[in-house]
Amino acid sequence: MIKLAKTSLLAVALCTTSMVASDVLVTVNGKNITKQDAEAFVNATAPNAHFEKLSKAQQQMIKERLIEKTLFTELAKQEGIDKKPEFKRNMEKIKEELLVNMWMKEQMDNAVVSDSEAKEFYNKNKQKFMQKASAHARHILVKTEEEAKKIIDALKGLKGEALKKKFIELAKSKSTGPSGPKGGDLGTFTKGQMVPEFSKAVWALKPGEITTAPVKTQFGYHVIYLEDKKEAQPTPYEKVKENIIASLKQKQFASKITEVAKELRKKAKIVDLSADTNTTKK
Repeated sequence: MIKLAKTSLLAVALCTTSMVASDVLVTVNGKNITKQDAEAFVNATAPNAHFEKLSKAQQQMIKERLIEKTLFTELAKQEGIDKKPEFKRNMEKIKEELLVNMWMKEQMDNAVVSDSEAKEFYNKNKQKFMQKASAHARHILVKTEEEAKKIIDALKGLKGEALKKKFIELAKSKSTGPSGPKGGDLGTFTKGQMVPEFSKAVWALKPGEITTAPVKTQFGYHVIYLEDKKEAQPTPYEKVKENIIASLKQKQFASKITEVAKELRKKAKIVDLSADTNTTKK
């Protein structure tokens, strides 16, 4: 039993050593440069980038920069930069900054928002998560009102798929707009996104209908076919849940920091030497 335990511990140790060794990218005068070092270097310049996802050439460039950084660090120490008073003063400032940042991060990490709290916020503020009314339409754009009327006449009496098929056919052959080759398809757009005359005509239609009179805009005359229309509605909770939780955590964090600052100020002796008249707070 004891022999087996020793063997198991040895296996774990070997496995751990192997994993750590696999993280080392290069050594410089015996100092390891690891994947973690490379990841931190990349994150400092591009927060959303990751070392492992970079190209081989980019990874090599990062390694070269880290090698140079290590060599320059050694040279700076050899020349006694770390012994100079200015270096020591700056190190103290960096330590203070790091100390505060780590404390702040802990406070943020400790903020907790439950799913029920997030859902309650969502229900009370649905207007903040409204999706604008939208429509999916096609159009045929021509230069003259007469041309537009002829197209409308050619579509009269058609319904359903027959109407849609004929509309697409005419859009491809008659429309002067860039959407013509796509059967006049404008995709989905929100209310108010198009010019007023066009938007008004679209929202007066029901899905599967066309405008019965040419619609004039600064671009020419339009015949419009409405594919689909959606009224304004709240974005589903699940789609905004994570954003709500993050926002509430941020508010919770900010509130806590404000309260802690107030309490610390009450207990502290603060002397403002920059004021015209020195004031002491206790």
